[in-house]
Amino acid sequence: MRLAEETTTTAGAALDDVEVAVLPVGSVEQHGPALPLGTDFMAAEAMAGTVADRNDVVVLPTLPVGVSEHHRQFHGTLWTRPEILEAYVLDTVESMATHGVRKAVVVNGHGGNTDALTRAARRLRTDGTAFALPWSWWNSVTDLFDDLFDSEGGHAGASESSIMMAIAEELVREEELAAAGEGAPEGWGETVHGAEVGFDTVDFTPTGAVGDPTEASCEAGEHLVEAASEELDALVDWLADQPFEELLPEPHR
Repeated sequence: MRLAEETTTTAGAALDDVEVAVLPVGSVEQHGPALPLGTDFMAAEAMAGTVADRNDVVVLPTLPVGVSEHHRQFHGTLWTRPEILEAYVLDTVESMATHGVRKAVVVNGHGGNTDALTRAARRLRTDGTAFALPWSWWNSVTDLFDDLFDSEGGHAGASESSIMMAIAEELVREEELAAAGEGAPEGWGETVHGAEVGFDTVDFTPTGAVGDPTEASCEAGEHLVEAASEELDALVDWLADQPFEELLPEPHR
């Protein structure tokens, strides 16, 4: 079930069977010259949509803007402060808890959101309100990266470009993939003697991309989407089976 497509009447009836809320969270930020600004939230939304047909799942509307200030030098990037995203996710999950759905998976499409999502999840659990698991699609398919690509992949690289080819091919400027990789580093960030000096993306990549985007393919993207969706489905299975009280920290049991 997709909550936004229901009425209050149909939602009220359907939520009786729901065990897990799925909340896609992404970003609107530069992804080089070849990929759309909405890459991260589109990927999260697509992954979440793979479990929307389950009777025990409600997919919530996507939160599109994330923690992306480090991309601010590139045109079109939007961002919110980490504490704002944390509060927004917390309030959204808490809203579902008032309707009886107290378990959630936050499907994350942007690495910059990770800390804020973890803090929100910890607060919800500590307060005994809900149990929310942040889930980033790339962490579930890391074993596939070496099989599919020679380069590391990374931001706007081969893996993200492949994902977008699979879910929204019409939005990928394939003729710009080579330009996206010009001067791009192999991996994310820049360090000097163990210290991170690449605070902003523009500090270490002139195009905004990382790795070699020309390795991308729709076929690789379909493999990634299929593998990640299987992992998400298995995670939802596991979470749906857990008694809520056993997911809480000791003082709430």
